[in-house]
Amino acid sequence: MNTISNSDLKSDNPALVQKTVYSVLFSIAIAHLINDLLQSVIPSVYPILKENFDLSFTQIGLITFVYQLTASILQPFIGFYTDKKPKPYSLTIAMVFTIFGLALLSYSTHFWMILVSVSLVGVGSSIFHPEASRVAFLGSGGRRGLAQSIFQLGGNSGSAIGPLLVAILVAPYGQSNIIWFVLVGVVGMFLLSKIATWYKNHLNLRASKKIADEENRVPFSKKQIKISIGVLLLLIFSKFFYMSSMSSYFTFYLMKRFGLSIQESQFHLFVFLAAVAAGTLIGGPLGDRFGRKYIIWVSILGAAPFTLLLPYANLFWTGILSVIIGVIIASAFSAILVYAQELTPGKVGMISGLFFGFAFGMGGLGSAVLGYLADQTSIEYVYKISSFLPLLGVFTYFLPNVKMKRSGS
Repeated sequence: MNTISNSDLKSDNPALVQKTVYSVLFSIAIAHLINDLLQSVIPSVYPILKENFDLSFTQIGLITFVYQLTASILQPFIGFYTDKKPKPYSLTIAMVFTIFGLALLSYSTHFWMILVSVSLVGVGSSIFHPEASRVAFLGSGGRRGLAQSIFQLGGNSGSAIGPLLVAILVAPYGQSNIIWFVLVGVVGMFLLSKIATWYKNHLNLRASKKIADEENRVPFSKKQIKISIGVLLLLIFSKFFYMSSMSSYFTFYLMKRFGLSIQESQFHLFVFLAAVAAGTLIGGPLGDRFGRKYIIWVSILGAAPFTLLLPYANLFWTGILSVIIGVIIASAFSAILVYAQELTPGKVGMISGLFFGFAFGMGGLGSAVLGYLADQTSIEYVYKISSFLPLLGVFTYFLPNVKMKRSGS
């Protein structure tokens, strides 16, 4: 896979401003892989933490809620600030927070220490995503859907790999082995420092050449834009509320219903998340080609028949359906995010922060609510209820058709 070359870092190459810089896109995707791999350690060790600390599902939901809250609440503000004053090296600082959080988690001896550790990882995420999304935007050369899909592919791949590594490195040996993931974070810091150098030089080049961000003006009123943003956030709610049932509780569901071991259930979670990673690359380029609204239709509402079948399937078909759901539903986020960016030109950081933050917040709230529901009823009932969430995709009807020009090469 390509990484940033010396020529990419040179500030005297004006072509970099207007062309798709694949080395930068793949590098920020790898950084996103590392970032989300480290974040995925948290839900992946839930069975271990539940056993070590005798936690209820409500407490597990609270862990996710605290993590997702800190990962979400700061993002729009950071994005709004960096739209005006970009901070390239904040990417490296973000990884420092994540490393310290995982180090603390590996040696936590009390429930409150777990909450502090996951909040540090959440802060790292809130700093990382708005600026990393801007790097993908600047390196897109106009192919914004493709760039966002490559960026998201890295994150989803990391989320898929994390549980597999936890099953290999942590589950057999215990909570303290989480410390090995700190080494992955150090690699991420080095890569992000290289990306930050390109980012800084790229911004300097744009300023010296007086090149403004390309803005595709959308012929819609402020009221229409606000309604559209509201619909998109509703769709994000449906997607990530459902995804929280899979990422936080799928292992428990498999263990309870089919009697699988922790490692066997982690493998099934890996397969689901790998399907999510594979599906991610589809949404952006297809949105560039056919229109993002159509991709949003398919990726949200199209998942509903399969989510409705999942609670009633045997183990074999549960695995098949989870893959289908992962592939379909994964294509939504890139299309939604770029659609929102095109509705609000010049606010890449704020929109990225708002949507990433809202996504994490809904994931956290979903985990807390579903965890409480699991305690009050059963884990099987949670999957029956959450299966209806993709039906909210019908609200895509209210989105205007935004036809943007393809640019770049």
